[in-house]
Amino acid sequence: MNVKTRGVKETISLGRAVGRHLSPGDVICLSGELGTGKTCFVKGLAEGLGIKAKNVTSPTFIIIREYKGKIPLYHIDLYRIGFVEDIRDIGMEEVIYGQGVTAIEWAEKISDKLPDERIEIALKYVDEKTRSIEMSAFGPHHSEILKKTMKEIHL
Repeated sequence: MNVKTRGVKETISLGRAVGRHLSPGDVICLSGELGTGKTCFVKGLAEGLGIKAKNVTSPTFIIIREYKGKIPLYHIDLYRIGFVEDIRDIGMEEVIYGQGVTAIEWAEKISDKLPDERIEIALKYVDEKTRSIEMSAFGPHHSEILKKTMKEIHL
Protein backbone atom coordinates (compact mmCIF):
# COMPACT_ATOMS: atom_id res chain seq x y z
CA MET A 1 0.00 0.00 0.00
CA ASN A 2 1.46 3.33 -1.01
CA VAL A 3 0.58 6.67 0.54
CA LYS A 4 1.96 10.14 -0.19
CA THR A 5 2.31 12.56 2.72
CA ARG A 6 2.83 16.29 2.29
CA GLY A 7 4.75 17.40 5.33
CA VAL A 8 5.58 16.30 8.85
CA LYS A 9 1.98 16.59 10.14
CA GLU A 10 0.67 14.14 7.55
CA THR A 11 3.51 11.67 8.22
CA ILE A 12 2.74 11.81 11.95
CA SER A 13 -0.98 11.41 11.17
CA LEU A 14 -0.32 8.27 9.14
CA GLY A 15 1.81 6.84 11.96
CA ARG A 16 -0.95 7.66 14.45
CA ALA A 17 -3.50 5.78 12.32
CA VAL A 18 -1.26 2.69 12.26
CA GLY A 19 -0.50 3.01 15.99
CA ARG A 20 -4.18 2.93 16.98
CA HIS A 21 -4.43 -0.65 15.71
CA LEU A 22 -1.23 -2.08 17.20
CA SER A 23 -1.05 -4.61 20.01
CA PRO A 24 1.70 -6.09 22.20
CA GLY A 25 4.28 -7.98 20.17
CA ASP A 26 3.80 -6.00 16.96
CA VAL A 27 6.98 -4.98 15.14
CA ILE A 28 7.18 -2.02 12.75
CA CYS A 29 10.31 -1.89 10.56
CA LEU A 30 11.21 1.48 9.05
CA SER A 31 13.64 2.18 6.22
CA GLY A 32 14.58 5.27 4.28
CA GLU A 33 17.36 7.77 3.79
CA LEU A 34 18.32 10.22 6.52
CA GLY A 35 15.63 12.85 6.91
CA THR A 36 12.80 10.98 5.19
CA GLY A 37 10.63 11.00 8.31
CA LYS A 38 11.21 7.70 10.10
CA THR A 39 11.21 9.34 13.54
CA CYS A 40 8.18 11.48 12.58
CA PHE A 41 6.31 8.29 11.71
CA VAL A 42 7.29 6.81 15.11
CA LYS A 43 5.97 9.98 16.81
CA GLY A 44 2.64 9.15 15.19
CA LEU A 45 2.83 5.52 16.31
CA ALA A 46 3.40 6.80 19.84
CA GLU A 47 0.35 9.07 19.68
CA GLY A 48 -1.73 6.15 18.46
CA LEU A 49 -0.58 4.23 21.54
CA GLY A 50 -1.47 7.11 23.88
CA ILE A 51 2.10 8.42 24.28
CA LYS A 52 2.92 12.13 23.89
CA ALA A 53 4.78 12.63 20.60
CA LYS A 54 6.86 15.48 22.03
CA ASN A 55 8.65 12.89 24.19
CA VAL A 56 9.71 10.85 21.14
CA THR A 57 13.18 11.60 19.82
CA SER A 58 15.56 9.67 17.63
CA PRO A 59 17.47 7.13 19.73
CA THR A 60 20.53 7.26 17.43
CA PHE A 61 23.06 7.57 20.25
CA ILE A 62 21.10 5.60 22.84
CA ILE A 63 19.96 2.92 20.35
CA ILE A 64 16.83 1.85 22.30
CA ARG A 65 14.30 4.14 23.98
CA GLU A 66 11.27 2.93 25.90
CA TYR A 67 8.11 5.03 26.11
CA LYS A 68 5.39 4.14 28.60
CA GLY A 69 1.80 4.12 27.39
CA LYS A 70 -1.19 1.79 27.41
CA ILE A 71 1.24 -0.49 25.57
CA PRO A 72 4.99 0.20 25.90
CA LEU A 73 6.71 1.45 22.76
CA TYR A 74 10.32 0.44 22.14
CA HIS A 75 11.99 2.70 19.60
CA ILE A 76 15.21 1.26 18.17
CA ASP A 77 17.63 3.06 15.84
CA LEU A 78 20.20 0.82 14.15
CA TYR A 79 21.95 3.61 12.22
CA ARG A 80 25.11 3.29 14.35
CA ILE A 81 25.10 -0.51 14.69
CA GLY A 82 28.13 -1.90 12.88
CA PHE A 83 27.60 -5.64 12.91
CA VAL A 84 24.50 -7.79 13.17
CA GLU A 85 26.01 -9.53 16.19
CA ASP A 86 25.85 -6.20 18.05
CA ILE A 87 22.07 -6.55 18.43
CA ARG A 88 22.56 -9.22 21.08
CA ASP A 89 24.73 -6.81 23.06
CA ILE A 90 21.98 -4.17 23.21
CA GLY A 91 19.23 -6.59 24.28
CA MET A 92 17.18 -6.09 21.15
CA GLU A 93 15.94 -9.67 20.85
CA GLU A 94 14.29 -9.44 24.29
CA VAL A 95 12.55 -6.21 23.25
CA ILE A 96 11.30 -7.50 19.88
CA TYR A 97 9.79 -10.61 21.43
CA GLY A 98 8.51 -8.77 24.53
CA GLN A 99 5.16 -7.31 25.54
CA GLY A 100 5.40 -3.94 23.81
CA VAL A 101 5.26 -2.55 20.31
CA THR A 102 8.68 -2.26 18.68
CA ALA A 103 9.56 0.32 16.02
CA ILE A 104 12.95 -0.27 14.36
CA GLU A 105 14.62 2.41 12.24
CA TRP A 106 17.17 1.10 9.69
CA ALA A 107 15.64 -2.38 10.12
CA GLU A 108 17.10 -3.50 6.79
CA LYS A 109 20.44 -3.87 8.62
CA ILE A 110 19.07 -6.92 10.42
CA SER A 111 16.57 -8.25 7.89
CA ASP A 112 17.49 -11.87 8.60
CA LYS A 113 16.88 -11.39 12.35
CA LEU A 114 13.42 -9.84 12.07
CA PRO A 115 10.24 -11.72 13.00
CA ASP A 116 8.39 -13.28 10.07
CA GLU A 117 5.23 -11.35 10.98
CA ARG A 118 5.70 -7.57 10.91
CA ILE A 119 4.89 -4.35 9.11
CA GLU A 120 7.52 -2.71 6.91
CA ILE A 121 7.38 1.02 6.23
CA ALA A 122 9.66 2.38 3.46
CA LEU A 123 9.87 6.18 3.27
CA LYS A 124 11.21 7.89 0.14
CA TYR A 125 11.73 11.49 -0.90
CA VAL A 126 9.39 12.80 -3.61
CA ASP A 127 10.39 16.42 -3.03
CA GLU A 128 11.39 18.62 -0.09
CA LYS A 129 8.09 18.11 1.78
CA THR A 130 6.42 15.15 0.08
CA ARG A 131 7.16 11.54 0.98
CA SER A 132 6.12 8.33 -0.69
CA ILE A 133 5.44 5.77 2.04
CA GLU A 134 5.15 2.11 1.07
CA MET A 135 3.54 -0.03 3.78
CA SER A 136 3.84 -3.82 3.56
CA ALA A 137 2.30 -6.39 5.89
CA PHE A 138 3.75 -9.80 6.63
CA GLY A 139 1.14 -12.07 8.19
CA PRO A 140 -2.66 -11.91 8.48
CA HIS A 141 -2.70 -9.88 11.72
CA HIS A 142 -0.56 -7.15 10.17
CA SER A 143 -2.54 -7.20 6.92
CA GLU A 144 -5.64 -6.46 8.97
CA ILE A 145 -3.88 -3.55 10.71
CA LEU A 146 -3.03 -1.96 7.37
CA LYS A 147 -6.55 -2.54 6.00
CA LYS A 148 -8.05 -0.77 9.03
CA THR A 149 -5.50 2.03 8.71
CA MET A 150 -6.25 2.63 5.03
CA LYS A 151 -9.99 2.90 5.78
CA GLU A 152 -9.49 5.76 8.21
CA ILE A 153 -6.76 7.91 6.65
CA HIS A 154 -7.60 10.98 4.62
CA LEU A 155 -4.32 12.08 3.06
